Amino acid sequence: MQYKCCVPCLLGLEAPISDELKRLGMDNVTNENVRVYFTGDEAAVAKANISLRIGERVLIEVGCFEARSFDALFEQVKALPWEAYLPKDAAFPVKGYCLNSQLMSVPDCQKIIKKAVVERLKARYRLSWFEETGPVHQIQFSVMKDRVSVCIDTSGQGLHKRGYRPAHTAAPLKETMAAAMVTLSRYRGKEDFCDPFCGSGTIPIEAALIARNMAPGLNRSFSAESWKESDKKLWLSAREEARAKEYHGDYSVFASDIDPAAIRIAEENAQRAGVADIIRFQVADATKFARKTERGIIVTNPPYGERIMEKQEAEALYRGFGKAWSETENWKLFLLSSHTEFERCFGRSADKKRKLYNGMIKCDLYMYY
Repeated sequence: MQYKCCVPCLLGLEAPISDELKRLGMDNVTNENVRVYFTGDEAAVAKANISLRIGERVLIEVGCFEARSFDALFEQVKALPWEAYLPKDAAFPVKGYCLNSQLMSVPDCQKIIKKAVVERLKARYRLSWFEETGPVHQIQFSVMKDRVSVCIDTSGQGLHKRGYRPAHTAAPLKETMAAAMVTLSRYRGKEDFCDPFCGSGTIPIEAALIARNMAPGLNRSFSAESWKESDKKLWLSAREEARAKEYHGDYSVFASDIDPAAIRIAEENAQRAGVADIIRFQVADATKFARKTERGIIVTNPPYGERIMEKQEAEALYRGFGKAWSETENWKLFLLSSHTEFERCFGRSADKKRKLYNGMIKCDLYMYY
């Protein structure tokens, strides 16, 4: 069966996810705001879940339509072929969100969508009650500018849940965002790589996974794998294919932080991710950063002065790091910050900036070539 699949994402990451999907060989890849679409069968769904680095999850879109009233929402959801996706015993909770639409009550939309699905399945399965004792088929909806998308989540936990980071320091960066930053830096394992504000190690770990071409979802399970209609051999084959594509070269990934406790956590996380052998962690002050190799890439996420440090402290940190970086040779820098005066404090305007969101915080990725 061919599915229309949707990969939701943080605003600003549509293009790199589109590139990822194309490299994975997906068909009909198209972008919209905060989501990327592709078409494929169950094998493609498995491959996307296991291999995507930047997308938040993989959804199968059951239907998409306009609805400006609850009656229209009910009738159009009921008209969708839910029996093709949900077996008789499936558990199918409903969740979602509404933005800039006539229908803005999320609880009411949940109830109406649930009722419409039940009514459809009653007619098809000739049942009056559904126990919902089987595997979960999470229904997700979005209502944006009166456009309704109704999907089934194949991932379960978000794709940022790689499985290597049960512990983290304050204000952690999502694994998917870290992977996006490394991807946008065009690091592929050839140059030296460094993160001087590594915290719990997310950025250097994602860089090491990219250098080795290790699929980020190899060490976790996905919701669709538990479905009775799922072909377990396809998922096994997708994992075997991903492992066969791994590289085994020599890589130079460096990571440091001024906090010894953060470094201990980062080392444990790298061990769980299977990349501890290629990342060199150390306790160090970023304002004393100095590395004069022929070439290298710094990708980092220093404190913003919003949640962790006072604004003045963050500015002093930017000034110190800016001075240290200016004395290096041939090191590119990709730095994420929400601080509106970052460039002034750092001492140099970025060659390029890209707007991104770290959770709900609006940031810029400052790029220095």
